[in-house]
Amino acid sequence: MDDINLHYRFLNWRRRIRDVRAVRFQERYKRMLKNGDTLSYQGNSDEVGCYVAPRPLSKGNCYFEVTIMDTGVRGTIAVGLVPQFYKLDHQPGWLPQSVAYHADDGKLYDGNPVGQQFGPKCNRGDTIGCGIYCDTIEAGLTTVFFTKNGKEVGSLVFPAAAEGMFPAIGMHSLGEEVRLDLQAEWDMEEADSIMMVDSHEDDWGRLYDIRVTGTLLEYVGKGKSILDVGLAQARQPLSTRCHYFEVEIVDAGEKCYIALGLARRDYPKNRHPGWSQGSVAYHADDGKIFHGSGVGEPFGPRCIEGDIMGCGIMFPRDYILDGEDDIDEWDPLEVLPRQGEGRIQNILYLNDEEEEEEEEEGGELDQEHDGRKVMVFFTRNGKLMGRREVVVPPGGFYPTVGMLSSGEKVKVDLHPLSG
Repeated sequence: MDDINLHYRFLNWRRRIRDVRAVRFQERYKRMLKNGDTLSYQGNSDEVGCYVAPRPLSKGNCYFEVTIMDTGVRGTIAVGLVPQFYKLDHQPGWLPQSVAYHADDGKLYDGNPVGQQFGPKCNRGDTIGCGIYCDTIEAGLTTVFFTKNGKEVGSLVFPAAAEGMFPAIGMHSLGEEVRLDLQAEWDMEEADSIMMVDSHEDDWGRLYDIRVTGTLLEYVGKGKSILDVGLAQARQPLSTRCHYFEVEIVDAGEKCYIALGLARRDYPKNRHPGWSQGSVAYHADDGKIFHGSGVGEPFGPRCIEGDIMGCGIMFPRDYILDGEDDIDEWDPLEVLPRQGEGRIQNILYLNDEEEEEEEEEGGELDQEHDGRKVMVFFTRNGKLMGRREVVVPPGGFYPTVGMLSSGEKVKVDLHPLSG
């Protein structure tokens, strides 16, 4: 009889083990309808719906993607990682040991119901990806990264739960629907090659609320008021050796509050170039030029994602900066636009007529270069937009980029005429 009892106990124990394993590798979701790879919200918009995948991310499967099929009423879709038994009536990222990128506001929620600015908003047709760099796991920490349409948005170091980090999707309004791909692949070799590229941080003397990755500048400020301007200023001023630079708008973000121009070295960190004295800039959002004033003047067309803005100085032929006395004479080059059919001629030097006019107006060519007037010019997609005569501040004019709204990204080439 005892042997029979032991046998039944053994069978019950095995059954319980199978039940535990079934729970461990079972999809969990609430207020959602799952049809194949499609998830749709089935709540009443007052309650959160959440899906948790059956298995955590691992070295063999370290990335997944979610494509937004329908944003529904509010587009409150969240994609991230959570512990295994996460509460299904909370959005991913709201509770401890969870992190998520939210499509409706572009914010990152890191174990807190209050998010922080992280990336652009996402809409219907966009694909949000989430993954981990497995080789960064150390003392329970790992690097979690998010992507939008195949491009990395950002990353953070995150404490990994003991049982692993499980893919999760949250929704919170009628009509929301996504397609889930738990087997998506992320080209880690390409990502590694990007990480190995020169950071170019040495090119920048000052960076405020702007993150630099190679030649890419990304706004990471709050973007709530004009005091949240992000500023990037080059380490070296423009000179007759390097008189021109360009910025390509990679992502216009929410408002495209992107400004390109020149500023004095001690320019205020919370002011767009052009707003304060000792600066001049072309602003992408309204096409205006700002010259030492918060009030701009109509100048050129607005600039959008994909446009290339350029800024340079037309130096007088005898203009010499400190340390440039031994500059070799060279033939004028051409500024070649990267796109479009237009071409702008190199205007490194003023032409003879302009030189004669300057000599007649004041004979200022013999004075020190600090405080001298030069002609600053701006381009858009290789075409000259206009010029503005300005006084060079002591120490010279430094290439300066300003940004002010979530998701803004630009690619900068401080030496487009070299090579």
